[in-house]
Amino acid sequence: MSAECTSYMNADKVLVSAFSCPREDGQASAIYCCGFQDVKYCCDDPNSFFPYEHNYMWWLSVGALVGLSIAAVVLLAFIITVCVLCYLFISTKPCSKLDTGLSLSLQTADKETGRDNL
Repeated sequence: MSAECTSYMNADKVLVSAFSCPREDGQASAIYCCGFQDVKYCCDDPNSFFPYEHNYMWWLSVGALVGLSIAAVVLLAFIITVCVLCYLFISTKPCSKLDTGLSLSLQTADKETGRDNL
């Protein structure tokens, strides 16, 4: 069994011609064509996605890092806004209690009966 890797343009914009897997100078078990649009290679697992060096993969994920950073800033701004609004709501509430008039009527009733309110 063999697989055919089609020709492609690598990251340096150089055309790499098509080849068959396994390659003559490679492993006999590498019968699948793996990789991406700009790099292809023979491998023994058809689900292999990591032919790049770590620094190359880092540049591929810069977009994801920028997106996550923006999402984190938006979330932080939302949390700060909620905290400030809660603080303003609590600090601007009126501090005086509502007077129901009950204490005044009790004091009047106590004076009429001669009792002191403790």
